[in-house]
Amino acid sequence: MEEQDQNHKRSRGRHYFAPSGMHDILPQDQNVRNYVYETVSELASDYGFGRIDTPIVEQAELFSKGIGTSTDIVEHEMYFLKTKGGEVLALRPEGTAPIVRAYTEHGMHVWPQPVKLWYWGPMFRHERQQRGRFRQFWQYGFEVIGGEDAAIDAEVIQLMSNILKEFGLKDITIQINSIGCSQCRPYYKKALVHYYRPHIDKLCANCRRRIKVNPMRMLDCKDERCARFKQNAPQIVDHLCEDCRKHLKTLLEFLEEISLPYFLNPYLVRGLDYYNRTVFEIWPQEVVISEYKKGEGEAAKEDNQQSQSRESPPKFALVAGGRYDNLVKILGGRPAPAFGAAAGVERIIYELKRRNLKIPEPRKPRVFLIQLGDLAKRKSLKLFEELRQSGIKIASSFGRDSIKSQLKLADKLGVDYTLILGQKEALENTVIVRDMHNGEQLTVQMPKLHDFLKARLSRRAKK
Repeated sequence: MEEQDQNHKRSRGRHYFAPSGMHDILPQDQNVRNYVYETVSELASDYGFGRIDTPIVEQAELFSKGIGTSTDIVEHEMYFLKTKGGEVLALRPEGTAPIVRAYTEHGMHVWPQPVKLWYWGPMFRHERQQRGRFRQFWQYGFEVIGGEDAAIDAEVIQLMSNILKEFGLKDITIQINSIGCSQCRPYYKKALVHYYRPHIDKLCANCRRRIKVNPMRMLDCKDERCARFKQNAPQIVDHLCEDCRKHLKTLLEFLEEISLPYFLNPYLVRGLDYYNRTVFEIWPQEVVISEYKKGEGEAAKEDNQQSQSRESPPKFALVAGGRYDNLVKILGGRPAPAFGAAAGVERIIYELKRRNLKIPEPRKPRVFLIQLGDLAKRKSLKLFEELRQSGIKIASSFGRDSIKSQLKLADKLGVDYTLILGQKEALENTVIVRDMHNGEQLTVQMPKLHDFLKARLSRRAKK
């Protein structure tokens, strides 16, 4: 009996927490997210992209068919759920496949081409937790469907770069590669297998499997046992067909024309099977320097002296994307070439904070309304709304009753004026206006309050 009582107490006192790898976004964290969203939204509009929202859950087959059954995402990282009707759904791990599904479902192929869409929302992957990686994470992304011109690739890369620069993230490196097409890629895969096979006993377990199912993914392996072989591996640029070579050359010419610096990384691949031709990533420059300067002793230390003054950056890309000319057809639509890219919101926010970059403050209230008593509270609700609708940034706390606690909050908010409405003022249709800078108090008739505040606030703003 005593054990049952203890179990009951434990169950009553149980604490619940956010699922592992997922987190709450608290009020104090919203300002920086709003800043990121508004910046992205403004540039999306400038570049002619329309906002699209897709469901958080999709048919699981959409991702296994679109992303590829041998990818890490589909094999290990997706969240599945089964409906009562037996349908297998999945929380979306990325945004491109759902948008391609929407493109086909809504007949966007009859719209003027190419169709330019952008999105913002949460994605879900059951990844190993580490700095900058979450199991629920937010992304914004851009998709251009219905165009194969390399100018589209350049435009999206430029847009993604410009967004980062708007945030103040200017010391970035754009890495670019071409992974070919269905015509030339098989020859490159054979060359990779031929190169790696003599070393197979020295590779990690994943790469010993990848050499059979997806040898190009070996180039993306982070295991030191495998990474050391990469620098002498065959390069895909030497195996591109004429069309892919021409597409890459044209893209690089566009980037040079718009003075957008890039680094041609012949070993850059992406973890999703739907990509072809152009792939790219944007990294903090410090990460690229540190990776390519490893083993260079004092020279490397001197180059990285500035970055050592702050926390070292985590080793992840801020932006990634590429061309996916076959995905629309794979998912049942009419063939349509496409290009897209996505950025991690949490990763960008992490970089903003790590670099101590200035984030615009939200517009703060300049007036605080204090109410004392039931009649005053009823009148305060109406007064608050009238002043708010007239354009005065006002705050209040209707759940607090004491003048002391309300004044304390007004002081914390840093308002210029506090309005005090008590029982006496409510009956006389007046308000006490307190100047929070010098403590001066005036009684103002309610009908004259709006003009009085406008004049005082305007005068204060000019000081």
